[in-house]
Amino acid sequence: MVAGHIRSAQPGRRKVGGNHGVGDCVDLGRALELASGQKLGVLVTLRQDGRPQLSNVMCAVTDGVVRISVTNGRAKTANLRRDPRASLYVGREDGWAYLVLDGEAELSDVAAELEDAVVDELVELYRALEGEHPDWDEYRRAMVEDRRLVVRLNPERAYGMWEQAETTG
Repeated sequence: MVAGHIRSAQPGRRKVGGNHGVGDCVDLGRALELASGQKLGVLVTLRQDGRPQLSNVMCAVTDGVVRISVTNGRAKTANLRRDPRASLYVGREDGWAYLVLDGEAELSDVAAELEDAVVDELVELYRALEGEHPDWDEYRRAMVEDRRLVVRLNPERAYGMWEQAETTG
């Protein structure tokens, strides 16, 4: 059972992160564990004027790092090159819970060759998200043609409300 208090609006559910209301800090390890069960999220980067840029993304959490495939030349990529601070929002399907992972992102090189390390990492990311591709040669060509790269978000902090069904024992 996760420590926290029961919210009256959702009887039988517990909140991760304590009992201080919305936006509570959440143990980073626990947040990464919960986020690893999610494929979809919203990547938040900072525009040049400081306003947030939000992008729907598919993401995979492995070894404490959030990996996201992006295209070179897009706003989120340019924003991260200028300012590596980023956040990833993930919400539970039922809409009653969310987590935010804050940290700094690093960008891989842009995929340049079918067999380069970036394309290999993109293949690994695809497998984590979708399983096997029907034609890996085609996938590799597309990654190079699309000028894809990998965002590696290294979370330093987590907050939010992620409720788990209370287990009875």
